Amino acid sequence: MTKKSKNSTLIQIVHPICCGLDVHKDKISACLITVDENGKEQHEIREFSSFTQDLQKMKAWLIVNSCPVVAMESTGVYWHPVYNTIEDAMQVVLVNARHIKNVPGRKTDICDSKWLAGLLRHGLVKGSFIPPEHVREWRELSRLRRTYTESQADFKRRVHKLFITANIKIDSVVSDLFGVTGLNLIDLLCKSEEVTLEKVQECTKGSLKNKAPELYLSLHGYFKDHHRFQLIGMMESIEMFQNQIEQINARLELLTRDHEDLLERLDEVPGIDKKSAQSIIGEVGVTLEEFEKMVAFVAWAGLCPGNNESAGKRKSGRNAVRNHPFKTILIGIAWAAIKTKGSYYKAKYYKLKSRRGAKKAIVAIAHKIAKAIYNIIKYGDRYKDLGEEYLSKPNKQRMLKNLAKKADALGMKLVSCEN
Repeated sequence: MTKKSKNSTLIQIVHPICCGLDVHKDKISACLITVDENGKEQHEIREFSSFTQDLQKMKAWLIVNSCPVVAMESTGVYWHPVYNTIEDAMQVVLVNARHIKNVPGRKTDICDSKWLAGLLRHGLVKGSFIPPEHVREWRELSRLRRTYTESQADFKRRVHKLFITANIKIDSVVSDLFGVTGLNLIDLLCKSEEVTLEKVQECTKGSLKNKAPELYLSLHGYFKDHHRFQLIGMMESIEMFQNQIEQINARLELLTRDHEDLLERLDEVPGIDKKSAQSIIGEVGVTLEEFEKMVAFVAWAGLCPGNNESAGKRKSGRNAVRNHPFKTILIGIAWAAIKTKGSYYKAKYYKLKSRRGAKKAIVAIAHKIAKAIYNIIKYGDRYKDLGEEYLSKPNKQRMLKNLAKKADALGMKLVSCEN
């Protein structure tokens, strides 16, 4: 007969006192679990508004009840004010919504808070990575800079489209429509209704002075006041975004001035420049204390294949982490890294591309860059490029060995002619 252990509980209680918060834009449902004198579980449910005064009341209520840990769902950006209010008083576990789905048919705010509190009590929830406050400021600024850069690029594409409809062919002559000469010609179109060869010559700079007659011809199309009105508005938007980007750059330079050494070491990695280095530390911080192992860091970034096995069969390995801001940054860095001449990443990419395709190859390069970033930040290492020929050396030895075998089979001897 099988002996029963003294403690046969399958799910242990990790947090006897805890709280679950169901956070929305205007209302927060809280379920506080405590233990009475007899050791029995007690539930207390309250609702608070999202005004700061009510958030402070909720914080005081949790402190009075000696609540050490709180779990809440990462609902949009609504969790930010709650986290900012209680982070200094207790541990906050921010939970991914897809990990805590409730039983179907029991979906109310109160039930959600009770469900979340119950999961937290038994240690069944995993918290998301939340960097310190100063790192969150870098993150918000770097993401805002990215948004402004994309918006600016969108307006530049609109200018290109406007010129096509008006048959203005500046970009057929100059390589960069928004270079010095291109901007001067656009300004000429915005201000002057009459375009002369002399005015065009004044706008040209450098080697483009020899192309003044061609540029003069490119400005003659169907450009009317209607197009001029649109062009002026678009150029004002582009200038506004440029000013905002410059202000953010200056602000980030000021906030990250104490970490210049780390930024320089990150800048040594192919594909990473000063701006992308600032974006990296804005996403992950400067210590990586939350990631004990490199595998955890790379998996968090969404650059590891997913596990999907059933009945001993491996199914799709598609990663569940798809839209991750840090993953987006690393993919952009990877595309720049494979264009660096003589780099290991370039050679590795083209080797993988021939077998796995471009998309999987670029994710693999981003995976390798993420591991390099981990070592640079976590252990203070410096990047050392293996070189483009690193992968070809083993192949050369293997090819020579195969040729020697074929020569022996034919009764010949392979002789090196390098000397």
